[in-house]
Amino acid sequence: MILASFALAAALQTAQLDFDVYRTRVEPILMKKRPGMVACYKCHSVNNVRLFQRMAPGQTAFTEAESRKNFEAVSAFVRRGEPLKSPLLIHPLAEGAGGDQFHSGGKQWNSQKDSEWRTLADWVSGKSH
Repeated sequence: MILASFALAAALQTAQLDFDVYRTRVEPILMKKRPGMVACYKCHSVNNVRLFQRMAPGQTAFTEAESRKNFEAVSAFVRRGEPLKSPLLIHPLAEGAGGDQFHSGGKQWNSQKDSEWRTLADWVSGKSH
């Protein structure tokens, strides 16, 4: 019963987020390596909070089907319309900028004004159409 409720909530959430914006604007940010860091993809395609499909050796981009699976997984970490309540945005955000206390992959963004963070926040808020 609880799992069914979670699955329904995740399905409704996914239906409200824009897949095309995810694929063209959000996913590239999550694939990007930042200085002194690794790309979100690097950890989150292998660890216990797995968000991304693994790429085959030599593969540099996801297929549409893989992106759809990624979209569904990432969407579970989003509260539609509430960027500052969305783990996708607050977990890798510096604590002093409104992020949570710990992220084993480091803090990817130091400010809510960072253009990449804003792109994610706009997607979550439905402003990036």
